[in-house]
Amino acid sequence: MEAYLHYAILSLLTKTAPFLHTRLFLFVAFGLAWINRPPGGDIQPKRDLTRFVKWPEYVRLQRQAKILRQRLKVPPSINQFTNVLDKNIRIWLTSAGLVIWMTLGAQIFKLCKKYRPETPGAKKIRLRAAAEATAEGKKPDPGKKPIVLKFGINHITALVEAKKPALVMIAYDVDPIEIVLWLPALCRKMGIPYCIVKDKALLGRMVHQKTATAIAIVDVGSEDKSDFSSIVSAVKANYNDKAEEIRRTWGGGIMGPKSRAASRKKLAAANENTK
Repeated sequence: MEAYLHYAILSLLTKTAPFLHTRLFLFVAFGLAWINRPPGGDIQPKRDLTRFVKWPEYVRLQRQAKILRQRLKVPPSINQFTNVLDKNIRIWLTSAGLVIWMTLGAQIFKLCKKYRPETPGAKKIRLRAAAEATAEGKKPDPGKKPIVLKFGINHITALVEAKKPALVMIAYDVDPIEIVLWLPALCRKMGIPYCIVKDKALLGRMVHQKTATAIAIVDVGSEDKSDFSSIVSAVKANYNDKAEEIRRTWGGGIMGPKSRAASRKKLAAANENTK
């Protein structure tokens, strides 16, 4: 009877006063040193719980898209965007009288930083100065037209059709890909050197935008002519001169680990039967 009374008091306390230190109270009042609880309440050991993480939807979608691109057969016109500029290609360059051994991608973006267009703030200051000069009756000095990077897919298309760019850089991760799908073929048709680079965010930073699908270099200063010709030669060798190989190379068709294991098992069984 005494045990039932203890359990009744325990039940009453835990339901009505859950914040009391029940175990200490019962130990002092009734001498109960241990409270019987159902199993399974222990603290679990640390495990890798990555598999149980609920990832954001955009992360799940981009991972699923990556798997689909590996599994499905990808036509050459889309697969060519996986052939990004190799960071391991190194070229000799002369800078300030020194010979430098630098990666091709690093040198391209180093050159692009020198020819970034003016920022919106700088443009505002320039236009304000021109307006003040006009208000004072003076003729504003336009100055020498600066050499800057060109961006905007429609602008670049018009430039390529006019055969003006010396080099076109296309982002590999444009979405939807149809925006730039035809641009490599147009560059090859017009004889314009082009390359595919990572990524649209980096191209965007070159022209003070969040992203850019492509940017073009129309001209460079006389001090950069030598280095730029080396860059163009390396780019042509890796893209324009490999047009036939790019046109015939399909992508995808990579099976998953389970499918590969099943294929190996079937092949092993077939080899056993032929013995």
